Amino acid sequence: MTHISFIRHGETAWNTAGRLQGRTDIALNSTGLQQAKACGEYLEAKDWDIIITSPLKRARKTAEIIQSKLEIPLIEMEEFIEVGFGEAEGLTFAERDKLYPNRDYPKKEHADMVTKRFLKGLNKVKQQYKDQHILIVSHGAFINAIAYHYSNGRIGTGVSRLNNGGITSLYLDDTHGKITAYNQIDHLNSLILNNDNKI
Repeated sequence: MTHISFIRHGETAWNTAGRLQGRTDIALNSTGLQQAKACGEYLEAKDWDIIITSPLKRARKTAEIIQSKLEIPLIEMEEFIEVGFGEAEGLTFAERDKLYPNRDYPKKEHADMVTKRFLKGLNKVKQQYKDQHILIVSHGAFINAIAYHYSNGRIGTGVSRLNNGGITSLYLDDTHGKITAYNQIDHLNSLILNNDNKI
C-alpha cells in the first residue's frame, strides 16, 4: 500500500482577491508562508519518505518550507501542476460569471485531460515509490479532481472545497485507491484563515 498525502499550497494574493490562478505562476503571500510553516511543524519526519511538488512557485515554496522542517528529499513532477483554466485565469468570480456563465473557459484543460494526467502521475509515483509515504504539494482544483475520482463523486470537484494548507490523504494499492482524509486543517487553527479563499 502506497500512502500519499496531498497538501494544497499556501495562500497567495490572488487567492485573497478571488482570482482564478490555474497555471499562472503566483507567489505565496505572508499568510501562505505561515501556512506552509504550520504544515512543516505538524508533519513528523519519521512518517514520510519524499516530497513531490508541482513546479509552480506557490507550490514549490510551500514544499521547500515543509522540507526544511522534515529534511527529506524533494523533487518536482510536472504531472501535479494545477489545472489550466485558459482565458479565465486572473479573473475574479464575478468577472468569470459574467463572461463565461457556463464555465466553458476558452483554452481550458478539460476534465478528461486532468484525469488522464493525474492517473499517469500517480501510476509513476506508485511504481517509483511503492509502499512508501509520500507528500505531494499541489493545487486546489487538481487535488479536488483526484478526490472526486477516488470518492466516486462524494467529495472534490463541484462538491467540496479545500483550504490553503489543507491535507488530503489517499491510499493506493495495485488496483484501487481510497481517500482516507479530506481537507484536514487542525494544524492551521492557530492562523487566521479566510475560508472564502478557494482555487
